[in-house]
Amino acid sequence: MLRSPQSRAYGFGLASVLIWSTVASAFKLTLRHMDHVQLLAFASMTSVGVLFVMLALQKKLPLLATLTPRDILVSLGMGLLNPLLYYLILFKAYELLPAQEAQALNYTWAITMTLLSIPLLGQRVGLRQWMAILISYLGVLVIATHGHVLELRFTDPLGTGLALGSTLIWALYWILNTRDRLDPCVRLFVNFCFGTLYILVLTPMTSGFAVDSPAGLAGAIYIGVFEMGITFVLWLLALKHATNAGKISHLIYLSPVISLGLIKVLVGEPILPSTVVGLVLILGGVALQGKATTT
Repeated sequence: MLRSPQSRAYGFGLASVLIWSTVASAFKLTLRHMDHVQLLAFASMTSVGVLFVMLALQKKLPLLATLTPRDILVSLGMGLLNPLLYYLILFKAYELLPAQEAQALNYTWAITMTLLSIPLLGQRVGLRQWMAILISYLGVLVIATHGHVLELRFTDPLGTGLALGSTLIWALYWILNTRDRLDPCVRLFVNFCFGTLYILVLTPMTSGFAVDSPAGLAGAIYIGVFEMGITFVLWLLALKHATNAGKISHLIYLSPVISLGLIKVLVGEPILPSTVVGLVLILGGVALQGKATTT
């Protein structure tokens, strides 16, 4: 018996969430063997190959021949945002911060998107959404100060700033994608082609490509295959098959919880109470914001 579309959607969604749950640990472990520029170089090269294969499997390669000069120009700019700027900033944040803190702060991107939608999309934000924003950023303060909120004693201001800055790039990227006519998988592939060219130019001028660690290369390939490649397509398939997209989107709240467990086991970080409290506040704010936009 064939599974229902919603069951298939749950399958794709859970696969995406489980993979996403591993990437914070993968980032931190790989950055023990190479710096953030090298990581992006090897991961983005891998992702281009993976996305090409995914397009071939979906029989979308002929769509590349339909690209217009405007499509190319758009991807020239979008590739600067993602993968170049987003991942350079995010990986540097993971270099500076404990993995548990960087991954928790990264979940504020949905709140950042709400804030950016005010000037960029002309959207109005109601009282409940402003409450959601305040709750989430209270969680940021709890994490960044290790619970010393009233003292405002930030443990790593630069790392915190970079982690939050990455959410600004990520939110801007997806807001700009909202009115894109191009197939999302094709757009992602072309963006990553240009982004990879940028990073291939940057790497010899900074870190260079010399990496002596097979473990580091394996980690970068893993990140390129899963974080930057397959998972995006799996999530799109989940939304495509879903008869109730809201139920699928709620699966994302499992990811940070599983991720914290993996960080403790794989990376060896003791999970701080302030991280747990801050993450609960961030996810609570995101949930409230999502509920506010649907009412």
